[in-house]
Amino acid sequence: MCILAGAFVGLSLTSCEKELDFKYHDIAPVQVIEGTLAQDGATVSLTLTTPMDEPMDRRRLTDATVTLDDLTAGTGVELVPDENGDYRSGAAGVPGHEYRLTVTRAGEPRSAVTRMYPAVEITEVKFNWIKMPYDDVAALQVSFADDPAVDDDCYWVRVYRNGEIYTWNEVRDDMAAAGVIDVVLLTSRRDTEEEEDDEVLADGDVVKVVVTQIDRRLHDYLEAVANDSNGPQMFDGPLCTGYFTAGEQSARSVVFRPDEIPYYK
Repeated sequence: MCILAGAFVGLSLTSCEKELDFKYHDIAPVQVIEGTLAQDGATVSLTLTTPMDEPMDRRRLTDATVTLDDLTAGTGVELVPDENGDYRSGAAGVPGHEYRLTVTRAGEPRSAVTRMYPAVEITEVKFNWIKMPYDDVAALQVSFADDPAVDDDCYWVRVYRNGEIYTWNEVRDDMAAAGVIDVVLLTSRRDTEEEEDDEVLADGDVVKVVVTQIDRRLHDYLEAVANDSNGPQMFDGPLCTGYFTAGEQSARSVVFRPDEIPYYK
């Protein structure tokens, strides 16, 4: 069984002798916890996985007790749901401190501990057209600093289009050169009529890049999700999926102007 945030994913196996029919709807929904602590506070969303043969259900659950403890300072806060159903606290995270997120629902506590990472220096965000066999594609290059004296640093690069998530990638520092990591993300084709709506970038779209340093567990979790797998369980307690990350977020925006983008040389 493979559980993703929002969907069950199974295998349909066939042979010349027998077809195996997996009954996804017989599997009870699993708790999904998505928690983020940054310099402007904490946000935690609670949902349930959805069977693969049913419409995606992203309704927030608000019947839990959610607490965030600063283990370094010996303090803690309780998060409360906002009008959208996300649990929030305005208490900023402190780089270097360790934090524990605990979600208790139906009498079952689940908790995860991570260290707060400092801000990452974004050095450049730019588009280049790349000629592909099928069309020209706008490649978004994101460059940011990495400490060459520290091995196995990991990062989460998220890209937003007009405020909505567009794409993301998890990165390790083994691709760093001279203290800089360059990430290239293929985005929209020039011929937008041949592109899927969720991938099209239009003239004037605001593209915002957010880079956060993360721990290796979250990197491996994100890598697994990108490959339609579970990845490691980040929370102690009953079975659940999701993540808890703490890190200052660095952001830079660029306006998509297709006629002004140069071709990659």
